[in-house]
Amino acid sequence: MLKTETIEYKQGDVICEGHAVYDDAGGKRPGVVIVPEWGGVGDYTKKRAQMLAELGYNAFVADVYGKGIRPTTMDACAAEMGKYMTNRPLLRARMQAALDQLRKLPNTDTGKLASMGYCFGGSASLELARHGADVKGVVSFHGGLDSPTPQDAKNIKGKVLALHGADDPVVPDAQVLAFQKEMRDAKVDWQLVAYGNAVHTFTNWNMPEDVPGPAAYNKKADQRSWIAMQNFFKEIFA
Repeated sequence: MLKTETIEYKQGDVICEGHAVYDDAGGKRPGVVIVPEWGGVGDYTKKRAQMLAELGYNAFVADVYGKGIRPTTMDACAAEMGKYMTNRPLLRARMQAALDQLRKLPNTDTGKLASMGYCFGGSASLELARHGADVKGVVSFHGGLDSPTPQDAKNIKGKVLALHGADDPVVPDAQVLAFQKEMRDAKVDWQLVAYGNAVHTFTNWNMPEDVPGPAAYNKKADQRSWIAMQNFFKEIFA
């Protein structure tokens, strides 16, 4: 029986409020941290957590920003996200706190953990890996791939899957090439999948579909990337 729970936890002195979906009966289940887009914890990532739990995983939606901080305008979202993208050590600390909370969920198999995220959350999941966290793998859905410290990729312990919109202007080709070099130089076990005709935020069904502009929903890319994620998790948790 799946349970849904709002969980308060702390990173340093900051109170965060995450969202958990887990099965507290039966045997151990792999655990996955889910990191939201730049708006913070909301209905979209809560639904993704439910979908993950139905696949057999314990899911925990990370609250990077802190309890009650849920920006609603583009400017406010950009400002809040910027606090963490310009302070990667803080971002890594918030991610580690979420991972530690995932470990505490009933029946989580603490030897089988991963992180996945959307847009900003994809960047955050990659930072958790670069931090050297004990995860089997991380998945970035249309996330930023840049790193101010690419040498930190040598700390990555698990596998990396980047699911990218081939026409994403927010993550341009130069950033993609730099990411590939970073992964190669560190000899990471990595994959990059680029979806044709897809731009930023291609998995978010709340966005207009296939419209001109930097961000739009793309149903094909959404479905294909979800399948790629499932195959990746089956591999790393085998």
